[in-house]
Amino acid sequence: MTGTPSVGPLLALVLGALTVVAVVLVRMGGLGLSRDVATAAVRAVVQLSAVSLLIAGVLRSGALTGCFIVAMLTVAAFTSARRISGRGARGHGRERGVRAIRHSASLAGWTAFTIGSGVVPALVLLLATGLVPFRPIAVLPIAGILIGGAMTATALTGRRALDDLWHRRGEYEGGLALGLLQRDAALEVCRPAAALALVPAIDQTRTVGLVTLPGAFVGVLLGGADPVQAGAAQLLVLIALLAVESASALLTLEVVTRGHFGEGRFPG
Repeated sequence: MTGTPSVGPLLALVLGALTVVAVVLVRMGGLGLSRDVATAAVRAVVQLSAVSLLIAGVLRSGALTGCFIVAMLTVAAFTSARRISGRGARGHGRERGVRAIRHSASLAGWTAFTIGSGVVPALVLLLATGLVPFRPIAVLPIAGILIGGAMTATALTGRRALDDLWHRRGEYEGGLALGLLQRDAALEVCRPAAALALVPAIDQTRTVGLVTLPGAFVGVLLGGADPVQAGAAQLLVLIALLAVESASALLTLEVVTRGHFGEGRFPG
């Protein structure tokens, strides 16, 4: 199709060169993420290659599409849980054995709840109104976009909220001393974390068409639709993402302030 990159040695060379540039820049900047950048690039190649081979079969069946969406949600939940607990857990001793497995499963359960609680109502609304056709080829990409946005909002909110609670524990304890409940004292400290987590979605929506032409717009155009239809599809995705990420961020904040993410880190 015109406008899409050709699969071949040239694509591999360009992807490799861009990865090397990213790794070198991160290393030169002393950010300590050069291995993460390289690993992310390699994983993206492997995972998308595998998905590209599987997706044709998955899209032939509504049941398989549903299973694939559940798998995406599961991966998103574990990814958010690992991001939320990662460095903080290392800073307070490594968990081992059965305790580590239980703790990871508990965190993933809560992140699945916060992600799914944002995604499911929005997806049901889009399908019930007919704005998204009830067909695997339409449902799967929309679900993936919404799950990805909710995953990011959950990870950013949870990680920043726990960091704020740990580093500003004096303010938290001061709130307790004044008679506030644990949840209310924690909210006073970490509420800005949820606001910060929503900044990327707000900025993307605010600048759409002026700074970027996001993926849904470009994809619909490449699929043969006219620009007006492409714009409508992109607006639907962006506004849905705002709702989904807002719900996931606030639910994550609620879970954090009730101590469900804070093993070894939540003050008090």
